[in-house]
Amino acid sequence: MDRASDNPCLPPWRGVILNLRQLHGHHAEMRQNPAMPGSLLPPSRDRLALIEFARRSVMHDSGGAQATVEPWIERSWRRCLAAGRRPEQRLGFDMVSAAARRRVLEANQPLVQAARPVLDRLSRALASTRYFAILTDGQGIVVDAHGPIDHGDPHAELITRIGVDLSERSVGTTAIGAALAELQPVWLHRGEHFFDDTSVYSCAGAPLFGPDGRCVGMLDLTGINAAERPELKHLVAQSARSIENALVLAVPHALLLRLNWPGRSLGSDDDGLVCLDADGWVTGSNDAARQMVPQLAAGTAHCSELFAQPWQPFFDALRRSAQPALEVPLWSGLRLAALPQVPGQPVAPVTPRVALRDVEISLIRKAVSEANGNVQQAAKALGISRATVYRKLGNAK
Repeated sequence: MDRASDNPCLPPWRGVILNLRQLHGHHAEMRQNPAMPGSLLPPSRDRLALIEFARRSVMHDSGGAQATVEPWIERSWRRCLAAGRRPEQRLGFDMVSAAARRRVLEANQPLVQAARPVLDRLSRALASTRYFAILTDGQGIVVDAHGPIDHGDPHAELITRIGVDLSERSVGTTAIGAALAELQPVWLHRGEHFFDDTSVYSCAGAPLFGPDGRCVGMLDLTGINAAERPELKHLVAQSARSIENALVLAVPHALLLRLNWPGRSLGSDDDGLVCLDADGWVTGSNDAARQMVPQLAAGTAHCSELFAQPWQPFFDALRRSAQPALEVPLWSGLRLAALPQVPGQPVAPVTPRVALRDVEISLIRKAVSEANGNVQQAAKALGISRATVYRKLGNAK
C-alpha cells in the first residue's frame, strides 16, 4: 500500500488522489532529470524510485548508479551481468545434491549449535516484523532457518530449505552473497537484489568469523514484501558477534582471557576473547580481540607475543578466590584490561581496577609532557621535589 494513503490528516480518497498526482508529477520531472531525488513522493516510494533509476543505469549500461545505491551493490550487479545473467531470468533456487547436503550439515554442526540460542532470541525480536533468520555456511548454502517463517508462502519456503544454494553465483545479488563477498554487514531492499524473482525480499546480513579468523558463514534476516527496516543491519551484526563468541568459547582451552579497553566493563559480547592452552599458545580468538591485538590476526601466536609482560600471571590469577581484572601492557605501549577465566566460568560485568601507583605515574608523566620535558617545572606544578619525580619515573621503568 502507498504510504500517502496512511496519512491520518487526510480522508482515504484524498490520500489516493494526492498520491496519484504526486506520482504523475514525479515521473514527469524524472524524465527531465532522472537523477533527481524526487522530493514529492513519500520516503518509501522515493527510495524505490531511486533504486529503479540505478538499475536502469547499470542494467542498460547507460552509466553508473551515481550514488543512488551502495557501491558494493553496483559491483555485485556488474559481476552478475559479466557472468551472462539478466534480471528477468527465472530462478530455480537450486538445492545442492543430497550427498553434498549431508557433508555441509556435518561440517557445520558447530556453527549450527553455536547459533541456535541466538536464533531463538532473534525469533522474539522479529516476531511482529514479518522477518526471519537464515544461517548459511561460507559458500552460501542454508544450514538453518528460524523465526516467523510462513511456509505457505512459496517465497519463504524456497529460501529456507536446508541445502538450498543462496550464493551470488546461484541467485545473484542478495545480503547473503554480499556479506560473504564484502565481509561486512549489509542491507538490501527490494530492487537492490539483482533478479526480478528476488525483488520481493528485503534483507540484512553479516558475515560470521570463526576462532581462526576465517569466514565460516553468514547470518541473514529476511522479510518478504515487508516494510524496509535498515536498523536490522545493527541487529544482525550484534547477533553475528554473539555467534562468533559462542564458536570461540567452544574451542578447547585451559584459560580464557576477556579483553577490553581500560575503564570498560568486562563480561559482555563486546569483549575480546582469547583462548590459551596450558603452555600459553593461542587456540582461538574473536574478531574484537583481533582488532585490539593485531598480532592475533597474523595467525597462531603465543601469549608472550601479545603482551609486554610474562604470561604465567594470567594462570596464577585463576588460583585466587577473587579474580579482579588486570591492566596489561601491549607491545605497542597501549594497555588493555584483562580478565582471566577458567573454561565455562560464568562472568558478571567487571570494571577493571587501576592501581593507585599507575595513576600516580600517569599524572607525573603528563605533567612532564606538559612542561615540555622540564622536570623542575613539572615537579613545581605537582608540588613535589624534582628528586621524587626522577625516583617515581625510574621505578616505573
